[in-house]
Amino acid sequence: MTIHEGPGVFTSDEPQEKQSRVTLHDVAAASGVSKSTVSRILDERLPRSDNETARRVRQVAAELGYVRDVSAASLRRGNTSTIGVIVPRLTDTVMAMLYEALAHACARTGRFAIVATTDDEPQADRAAAQSLLQRGVDGLVLSTAREDDDFPIQLEARGVPYVLALRSDGRSMSSVGDDKLGGYLATRHLLDLGHRRIGIIAGPGYASSSRGRLAGYRSAMDEAGVPIDPAWIVESTFGIDSGAEAAERLMSGPTRPTAIFAMNDNTAIGALSALVKLGLSVPDDVSLVGYNDVPIVSRLSVPLTSVRVPFDRIAAEALDLLSRGATSVNDRIRVAPPTLIPRASTSACRSAVRQAKSQ
Repeated sequence: MTIHEGPGVFTSDEPQEKQSRVTLHDVAAASGVSKSTVSRILDERLPRSDNETARRVRQVAAELGYVRDVSAASLRRGNTSTIGVIVPRLTDTVMAMLYEALAHACARTGRFAIVATTDDEPQADRAAAQSLLQRGVDGLVLSTAREDDDFPIQLEARGVPYVLALRSDGRSMSSVGDDKLGGYLATRHLLDLGHRRIGIIAGPGYASSSRGRLAGYRSAMDEAGVPIDPAWIVESTFGIDSGAEAAERLMSGPTRPTAIFAMNDNTAIGALSALVKLGLSVPDDVSLVGYNDVPIVSRLSVPLTSVRVPFDRIAAEALDLLSRGATSVNDRIRVAPPTLIPRASTSACRSAVRQAKSQ
């Protein structure tokens, strides 16, 4: 993990050493109110007051150049108002969007988020967590949970406040999307277009998000009475290259799918490139659905149908769980529903259309 710190910028005509910090006492004296009133009005963690006194205090603070002493406030409260976020990588747009949503949610409550990347390696997760905790963060948000890793249990045993985001281990406090519903919506969309040979780029089995989306795919296929050829399920990582390789495997089998559901938008972009390389048209030859609806997919040469995940809601719920905890056993895992966004990468199955015309 790398933390970048830049130099401060001072814009005063006086020499820096002669300046003295404006205090709450100074603002209180100039405003004609108590120090505790000023502290309450200027505390960004509290709901913003908009009465005459609050407006006067904020105006006086701005005129005097008051800057809140975060380190002193942290010492008084016994915390730093800083949250550590651990993600696999920021080159993955999904993780960058999650971190940005968490940073914005932190800012709304007077907190700050620092991020560490670990390439989805369990040992790197531990090292990043230790480094963040040594820097005094008040808690951790982890988006790297794995089915085969007991790291969250270790954090709990140490008394470290943490919450999982996007992925869950099934027991820790977590804020996730409804991956099973999302997988169902993607597959149901393709079924409704007449597709029956639907391949899935299934993602890594250690991630709960992958498992949930695969379960949704199976549920939709079972509901439609469509048997699943094992060759239509190909595991991958969450990367573009892995998506391309998976699509090539799907299209090299004896029964080519007429549609592909890719576990995330990165793998869908890789699949799209592989299909074009094979001389296939999307969606005329193969319909394609992604997942997460990152901004780039609507701008592709063939705009991608995708399942939109509400990152802002997931981030807000994660921070709420981290700050206040769960209200009950059933509240420990909060699930946000996704939305299917149809675009040009999916269309009616041509064989189904021909069959309908012949009847």
